[in-house]
Amino acid sequence: MDFIQELFWPGQTNLASTLVLLSFVIAAGIYLGKLKIAGISLGVTFVLFVGILMGHFGYTIQPDVLKFVREFGLILFIFAIGLQVGPAFFSSFKEGGIRLNMLAVLGILLNVAIVLIIYFATGTDINALVGVMSGAVTNTPGLAAAQQAATSPEAINTMSMGYAAAYPLGVLGIITAMLLVKVIFRIRTENEIKDLEAEAEKSQDKPYLVSIEVTNKLISGKTLLQLHEIIHCEFVVSRIMLPDGSMIIPKSSTQIRVGDKLYVCMSPTDLQSFETVLGPSLEMSDEDWDQAAPENVVSRRIVVTKPEYNGITLGTLHLHQGYNVNCTRINRAGVDLLATPGLRMQIGDRLTIVGDLNDIDRLSAKLGNSMKRLNQPNLITIFVGILFGIFVGSINVGFGMKLGLAGGPLVVAILLSKFGYKFKLVTYTSTSASLMLRELGICLFLAAVGIGAGAKFAETVFNYQGMWWVIWGFIITFVPLMITGCIARGVYKINYLTIIGVMSGNYTDPPALAYASSSTGNDAPAVAYSTVYPLTMFLRVVAAQALILCFV
Repeated sequence: MDFIQELFWPGQTNLASTLVLLSFVIAAGIYLGKLKIAGISLGVTFVLFVGILMGHFGYTIQPDVLKFVREFGLILFIFAIGLQVGPAFFSSFKEGGIRLNMLAVLGILLNVAIVLIIYFATGTDINALVGVMSGAVTNTPGLAAAQQAATSPEAINTMSMGYAAAYPLGVLGIITAMLLVKVIFRIRTENEIKDLEAEAEKSQDKPYLVSIEVTNKLISGKTLLQLHEIIHCEFVVSRIMLPDGSMIIPKSSTQIRVGDKLYVCMSPTDLQSFETVLGPSLEMSDEDWDQAAPENVVSRRIVVTKPEYNGITLGTLHLHQGYNVNCTRINRAGVDLLATPGLRMQIGDRLTIVGDLNDIDRLSAKLGNSMKRLNQPNLITIFVGILFGIFVGSINVGFGMKLGLAGGPLVVAILLSKFGYKFKLVTYTSTSASLMLRELGICLFLAAVGIGAGAKFAETVFNYQGMWWVIWGFIITFVPLMITGCIARGVYKINYLTIIGVMSGNYTDPPALAYASSSTGNDAPAVAYSTVYPLTMFLRVVAAQALILCFV
């Protein structure tokens, strides 16, 4: 029975006992993290608390092995996060997203300012304060970045304990701030939802299909190419119904006549221009067009799965001349994009194609349309990205600062997700594969951090000093949220559902987002969350690391 002692007894550091310990901490942490208290669960973060508990009872891992598990888990997690948020990182700076991101940046600056005030006023160890800040804003990557920049195991453990002390009230503080903003401004959720729906009808940006009847005699005889020169906006004519009821798939040389009905994919903001130039819009749905279409004219979705078309513009496919089909829109990561000739395709894009079924099948064979191939992981991109991420993270960017093993892979992953096609790298990762990579990385990281910090956790946190960590953590959580929330509502009159989404995204906190979405029954908080999340995640990592490098 000696093997039982070797595997399960505290103090064992052999390879088998290490694997058993890590497996137990991760499995128990994930299970307990699913339990909900007042409708809120901590998720995989509970792995940290199970690790602390096991470390407290004497379970240990060899220091070098512990460091490897922690750093490797961090890299996997950060890189997967970068690939996930990369496509939205650059688009988040457009129009209304700029204001939301600036509010999130203000929140980050206020978090850092409060930390510095406490540091200079009390002389508290900056390592502890950075850990408290990371826990207060529920941002594990920031903790990881700061620990990677730390110079000693003691500093790493201190950060972990500060994080664990501040995290529970961090989640509570976000939800409390949401409720207080609602009370202060006397907000009724149902009215906010109505306002959002009214606004969406007026300013919806995504492409949509509309039927137009040609009544303008001055346009009769013009080709679609000439129509593009007359109406200065992007659009695609999917199908044309002639006055006799027959239907054609138009080309750029197709002439339009009075009495023709056009099925056009455009931006809603351009509808008035079409009605002015061509004629009135009609109440015809997609089903009406499908029923009127000949048996051989269908609408199908084709998935781009062949690597040679990654980064190729849609216009180079010559859909009209080569296949006699039209592409009306492209769905990328759940978002519909207008199918303009200059739009570059990416692996995983879903093209909506209209035409003869045989022609569509020919195009389908060319682009791949193989879900089996799409589900294959692109490991080359992942490890090439990690390689260059570590390289970038090791470069001195000035004042002795380095992006490190957290910032380097994050920056490279974001850039690869946007520009990887230029280097023939396929950055598409299925949702399940991305989630698996991310969750595996964060679980390894949190387990290693918890086990390393567990030995001294109780004596450090459950005392007078630990009490102040909890208090400071709540202040760091609550004050910036109240300031930014009041500015958002009082000054900019931003919708409440958007505000609570920004609050959740500013602290990169899924439990708070889950509460915001469930309490409103609307997806507006999730939209705002995703708008500020990429920039916030990046700045949280940089801010935590900068505090360590500047004040240690």
